[in-house]
Amino acid sequence: MHAGRAAAVVALLAGAVSAQDLPLPEGAERTAEVIHPADTVHLPQGVLAGGAVPRLRLDGQITSRAWRLPDRGQGTLARMAPLRDALQKAGWEVLFTCASEECGGFVFRFAVPVLPAPAMFVNLFDYRYLLARRGVGEAAEHVMLFVSRAGERGYVQLTHVGPAEAAGTAAPEAVAPVPVVPQAPAETLAERLRQAGHVVLAGLDFASGEAVLGRGPHVDLVALAAFLADNPEARIALVGHTDTVGPLDINIALSRARAEAVRARLMADHAVAGARIEAHGVGYLAPIAANDTPEGRDANRRVEAVLLN
Repeated sequence: MHAGRAAAVVALLAGAVSAQDLPLPEGAERTAEVIHPADTVHLPQGVLAGGAVPRLRLDGQITSRAWRLPDRGQGTLARMAPLRDALQKAGWEVLFTCASEECGGFVFRFAVPVLPAPAMFVNLFDYRYLLARRGVGEAAEHVMLFVSRAGERGYVQLTHVGPAEAAGTAAPEAVAPVPVVPQAPAETLAERLRQAGHVVLAGLDFASGEAVLGRGPHVDLVALAAFLADNPEARIALVGHTDTVGPLDINIALSRARAEAVRARLMADHAVAGARIEAHGVGYLAPIAANDTPEGRDANRRVEAVLLN
């Protein structure tokens, strides 16, 4: 192990949830910890194919942790390699791994349950994903590793899924969330887009189940058009999202149609060149809230602008 690795690496995923640790560089900051004692998660187990990402449904105790790594100029391959090695030495079998474009680009990224910014930032052109398993049958555990970067800073998320009954044996300290490291709030859409790489476009008035954009006003579209005017080399992808009402294929078509409607409005009303805007839809594959309440479903029905370059 590299001499710069933290010395306090103990029993990587060797048992209790509280023992999860990674050979992270000195100076790594944990930005979040979220524990669900009994829940369901869907983790990608293959690359994008036929417009969909194959995902493995897992039930149990789900623990997600994220870290921000110090500025060392390393790429995601260099940051992922020691984490993968440590997993394998601890007895984990790597089931699937991929990188950025080979995974499926932004569609794959939105199929991964990534913790929200500022805990995690995702560079759509430089991320790596890994899924591993240890044990068999009801005792099997799974781990997802997701590595990305923002500028020169690296970001790592580890999501561990184990038997739900393990929740009663976890150390008390593992139950309390670790607060996200506070950052200065971004006051404008342009600042949020630069900092996080994507932003939800607020105030889009689509009727339920329809893809016709209302007359507005749409303040965020004005701000997005201004950002593109101020940054003539920038390109964006508009990504539509839905709630879970209805089958996936219909939701993907609806979410894509809504993204296309936003693209058409930017072109017609704000003179944005069509070549600078892509439109895609991922249906309900990337929720930002639970779909079991009206408020959650409303939050999930959205169009995001994703900065491509």
